[in-house]
Amino acid sequence: MALALDPGLLAELTTARRVALVSGTNGKSTTTAMLAAAFAVRSRPAWNRTGANMVDGALAALLDHPDADSAVLEIDEGYLPGVVAQTRPAFVVLLNMSRDQLDRVGEVASVVRRIRAALLESPGTTVIANAGDPLVVAAAQAAEHRIWIAPPRTWRHDGVTCLLCGGHIDPVATTWGCTDCALREPAPTWTVTEDGHLTGPDGYRRTLGLRLPGTANLVNASFAVAAATAYGVAPDRAVDAVTGLDEIAGRYRSFRRADGETRLLLAKNPAGWAETLAVIEASEGAVVIAVNAREADGRDPSWLWDVPFERLRGRRVTASGDRAADVAVRLAYAEVDHEVEADPVAAARRLGVRVDVAADYTAFLGLRARLARTATENRTCLPADGTR
Repeated sequence: MALALDPGLLAELTTARRVALVSGTNGKSTTTAMLAAAFAVRSRPAWNRTGANMVDGALAALLDHPDADSAVLEIDEGYLPGVVAQTRPAFVVLLNMSRDQLDRVGEVASVVRRIRAALLESPGTTVIANAGDPLVVAAAQAAEHRIWIAPPRTWRHDGVTCLLCGGHIDPVATTWGCTDCALREPAPTWTVTEDGHLTGPDGYRRTLGLRLPGTANLVNASFAVAAATAYGVAPDRAVDAVTGLDEIAGRYRSFRRADGETRLLLAKNPAGWAETLAVIEASEGAVVIAVNAREADGRDPSWLWDVPFERLRGRRVTASGDRAADVAVRLAYAEVDHEVEADPVAAARRLGVRVDVAADYTAFLGLRARLARTATENRTCLPADGTR
């Protein structure tokens, strides 16, 4: 209603605030929560903690925090160009770019081109960008001010064609570069390793002792620390702020059952599933793969064939969700022994003591709501590291 009454309200509400926008295909909600915690060291940030990442979600976050003097806003990559134009942000965090819900969002290259054009028209914006992702680099080079983050690994299978000239980029090369033009992996400002060693400007070094699991979250934390440092937060204080988080809107949360424990993991596209499988590999429990194909998930589940489910061989696995049959076919071709149970809660109960449930968006939301109700009744909700 507010946007209908005043289409320029988002611009008006951000005029007197320093704004950081967080965007990319994966990791937006986690990085936004981390960055908001770090911004809070020296300001009162408004942020869309529920994950509502379109224009109305950003506006709601600002309206809900009228006393905020800064804003950290998670923005869907498809909406990012328009939000950049309205808010003229101080910072844009570009995490990664890959295929995601092609029937809703469109081809990733077209999204990246629009982001690049928006950054060209926002000269005061500093972009904190993934140096390992060719699509991100092609977009971020349009900004006058850039801070490059080097993660230990990046999904590059959607960036094999250079966005600038159409040349080839090797998706598995240690250091990437276009065969036909000058687009190259830039020298990093910040670097993070798989064991959590973070290095930054002026010889800064720190080990990230996160409560959240997986290499992807170390990368998310490095972006948050880099952006917070650019904002003026001391790096050590930024690190301390991000390491205190143990779950993000239910992601990585464990719920106690009468006969065991269920941990929730969210994955929505091939790149995200690859990182989620890495988290699963670090545990020894059984696995439920829950996939729906509703509007918020994208109707087309063909992306299942780009997920390396072969990594689940030897584990107890159940295919679940609305598209349990599609998951089962993919697992069969991956030579993963599995059962089929459409209800992920029933599947987790059947599998035993420790179960990781990896779910796409609507499957995750439904499962989180059901488990949260049970946990509230029984007071059995556990943080991500399993402590009581």
